[in-house]
Amino acid sequence: MNRIIVGTMTWGKWGKNLSIKEMSDKIKFCHDHALNTFDHADIYGGYTTESEFGKAFKLTGISRKSLFFISKCGIQYPCDSKNYIIKHYNYSRQHIINSVNSSLSNLNTDYLDLLLLHRPSPLMDTDIISDTVDELIKQGKIKDFGVSNFKPSHIELLSKNINISWNQIEYSISNSSPMLDGTIDFHQINGIGTMAWSPLGDFFKIDSPENQRIKKIFESLKEKYGTNSENLLLAWILKHPSRIHPIIGTTIDKRIENACDSLKINLDIEDWFSIFEAQKGERVP
Repeated sequence: MNRIIVGTMTWGKWGKNLSIKEMSDKIKFCHDHALNTFDHADIYGGYTTESEFGKAFKLTGISRKSLFFISKCGIQYPCDSKNYIIKHYNYSRQHIINSVNSSLSNLNTDYLDLLLLHRPSPLMDTDIISDTVDELIKQGKIKDFGVSNFKPSHIELLSKNINISWNQIEYSISNSSPMLDGTIDFHQINGIGTMAWSPLGDFFKIDSPENQRIKKIFESLKEKYGTNSENLLLAWILKHPSRIHPIIGTTIDKRIENACDSLKINLDIEDWFSIFEAQKGERVP
């Protein structure tokens, strides 16, 4: 798995609405830049993006063994192709199996490198989940298992019967609470990898006092490190000793290249804390 993960949520109808050819070119571009890990979910694009990506992947001619496919299941999302009355979660044995089989068919692959449960459900039966996941692993349909947006208590409940390798959470300088509330500490203690979705936070979306202070700090840091604001935001995450894996959502080639360059930046400790302090608006305790 690459340290930088390519998110596909906005590749289809929920974003840029790329054609199959454009998706194929994007996969090849990422692969050429040593980015081989692609993050999916069954619901993306109203249950359409995985299938489009799978057709695009087939066009690339790239060996399946050189790519790493992640997908998520569990959310039942009302949309044109589904007649659900409300959004809800389903972690029944049959739904998990059906979702995995659908993802395999959509992505033109025999296996998922990693299956994640998309969000915790108050009604999830951990015995059913663990038995089902164990069955899928034995069948070779999934290679590894993890969760997404789970709190430590959810993970403790589920992991009594099955190993959890990853938790995909929202994490950025705009939302550093997982670093402060013990979530990432819990991951480290239990050997669980952390993936960070929305790693740029709201920096480019909201002109808040917090972001204004960060922008001021970035003016000197951009010159010092010869880089840009995006890379500094990613470098801030990458500095954490737990080796967090950011998931980038962009479809723009230049920004994908930038993300690769962020791996070369090793922020000085004081610079890391200057960004943290700017976001908080006060010295660390």
